[in-house]
Amino acid sequence: MAGATEGGAETFFGRLAIGLQNAGIDQHVVLRPSVEREAMLQGAGVAVSTVPFGGLLDFSTRRAIRKRIADSAPDIVLSWMNRATSFCPARRAGQTFIHVGSPRGYYAPKYYRACDHLVVTTDDLARFYLDSGWPADRVDAIPNFVPDRRADPVARDRYDTPEDAPLLLALGRLHENKAFDIAIDALSRLPDCYLWLGGAGPLESDLKAQAEATGVADRVRFLGWVQDTAPLFAAADIFVCSSRHEPFGNIVIEAWLSGTPMVAADSEGPGSLIADGEDGLLVPVDDPAALASAIRALVEDKDMSVRLAAAGRQRYEEGFTEEKIVPRYVELFERLSS
Repeated sequence: MAGATEGGAETFFGRLAIGLQNAGIDQHVVLRPSVEREAMLQGAGVAVSTVPFGGLLDFSTRRAIRKRIADSAPDIVLSWMNRATSFCPARRAGQTFIHVGSPRGYYAPKYYRACDHLVVTTDDLARFYLDSGWPADRVDAIPNFVPDRRADPVARDRYDTPEDAPLLLALGRLHENKAFDIAIDALSRLPDCYLWLGGAGPLESDLKAQAEATGVADRVRFLGWVQDTAPLFAAADIFVCSSRHEPFGNIVIEAWLSGTPMVAADSEGPGSLIADGEDGLLVPVDDPAALASAIRALVEDKDMSVRLAAAGRQRYEEGFTEEKIVPRYVELFERLSS
């Protein structure tokens, strides 16, 4: 896995590796250096090596991965997203491993043409690759899971937030795809609400400037990247997912786990996960007025909030726990290597 230190797909990679370790899978993880991620995986008993995952002239990474494969003789090589997949070597004489690519998003199929199989997160993402020519028997859709790690709420005064104010929570990389500009615009239409925005990324200064320009800076708290989000979910009244593009949406599952009612933009992942009006509310993408209206509805209708939260928790229990998802990966690996 060659991903960044922060990000939803990268976070789930760590969760999956630990889940597979707990299931007794013999594995060796090759990562771009990350002190925190290495410590987390090693603390769970996962064997880890690091390589640069650099540019086109990074021959050392290719050599190191080729040697690891030669030494380990794995049944499966799982490459996480584009860069890691591009560094996976072709089989040499005597090697029989199956190369499973995992796009984690709507990436060009050309990046995965050397793979034997794909594992994606949603049926819609599977259709994307099937429509590009991938055979149906070489693509599997397995959703992400979130470990059940609920926590007590963080004190609101830690972030200078009134106890009686409706509190909105939004999480993710501060990137255009997450559309936090839409969430801030919606907040300007909700004068009694506060917003905690947990994340880091290239748009931080732009978003802070927008909050100042729209007069909501005194009601937005920029929290930075938060590793343990459970206390934030426990403190929040409503979770807001404003993403323009969200191939899966780990944060949707986290909101369901925590029992936090949710309003989400109808982008790829949330739109395929959420049943509108049953376990969350969906609004059009890039529509701050609709987002504000749905948030206002939840603020004013406590019964609906309770109902959506309970249904979301049930959805989590039925299909997005570690106990449900890890065996599906194990079954896939066994099937491919048999």
